[in-house]
Amino acid sequence: MSSVTRTSSPLRVEYVATTPPLGPCIAAASPRGICWLALGDDADVLCAALLRRFPGAVEVRSSAGGLLAGALAAVEAAGVPCDMPLDLRGTPFQLAVWAELRRIPAGSVITYAELARRVGRPRAYRAVAQACGANPVGVLVPCHRVVASSGGLGGFGFGLARKAALLQREGVRL
Repeated sequence: MSSVTRTSSPLRVEYVATTPPLGPCIAAASPRGICWLALGDDADVLCAALLRRFPGAVEVRSSAGGLLAGALAAVEAAGVPCDMPLDLRGTPFQLAVWAELRRIPAGSVITYAELARRVGRPRAYRAVAQACGANPVGVLVPCHRVVASSGGLGGFGFGLARKAALLQREGVRL
């Protein structure tokens, strides 16, 4: 099982950028595990966001065979359980939400309200949605598997089209 840690000291972070079918992607890892994974429309925008969060991050030219390669492969094969180490930084509430997200099986969705209930805060569905939005390793911690109570997609930091595509890859039909 992968480890989830909460640290506050500066870490050495390496990253790699690629363009899978879902668009530009950046994956970053500290010595403890994957600490950032983002999809978007513009690699430069993603890189700028990474460098704001991890100012000393260093780009590596090849991720072959390493942790970064595993993270990129997970984006390509959405729905495959993530068993790589993660280095997540967040509040205790965010960490609890992210841990619960990892328990949602591929091909399944739950509502923000159900996720709030599962973390013991049944009335905190808006805070749960904010924690999903703050997820630093989208896809690896599958916040795309959380939908609105109305049956709609809800939100997704990487765009609703990507959320729909990820869910479709997992066999979910909304």
